[in-house]
Amino acid sequence: MFGLPLGLFVESAVAILLALTIGYCVVLNERLKRLHADKDMMRQMVADLVGATNLANQAIKELKQTAIEADLSLNSRLEEAERFGIELANHVTAGTAVMERIAKITSVARNSQTMAQPVEETTKVQSALQQLSERVRTRGAAA
Repeated sequence: MFGLPLGLFVESAVAILLALTIGYCVVLNERLKRLHADKDMMRQMVADLVGATNLANQAIKELKQTAIEADLSLNSRLEEAERFGIELANHVTAGTAVMERIAKITSVARNSQTMAQPVEETTKVQSALQQLSERVRTRGAAA
């Protein structure tokens, strides 16, 4: 008698353990499904991240190229501005020299005008004296 209930007890314990094992396998199966779903999502995220990284690298290359072009353009404009600055300074220097020459010419012209007036007055005085002496001679000859 003891054999039967004991055998039944052992078989029931095995059945319960088997049912628990099956339940645990079902839970593990669900977890594995979620893990595989997460794995696919992670693959997609990694692929998206790689794509974004490639786009960022391309953008960085383009920015570097743009910066190089801007630097070259800026350098050429700065060199051109320096040339224009030097040329402008030369023109200012030449203009100053011309202004100084004009000032000297004007000064000489003014001085010659002031000197010309006494000379003209002197010639006028001499002319008047000559005319007076000629009258005196013509009167003396007439008398």
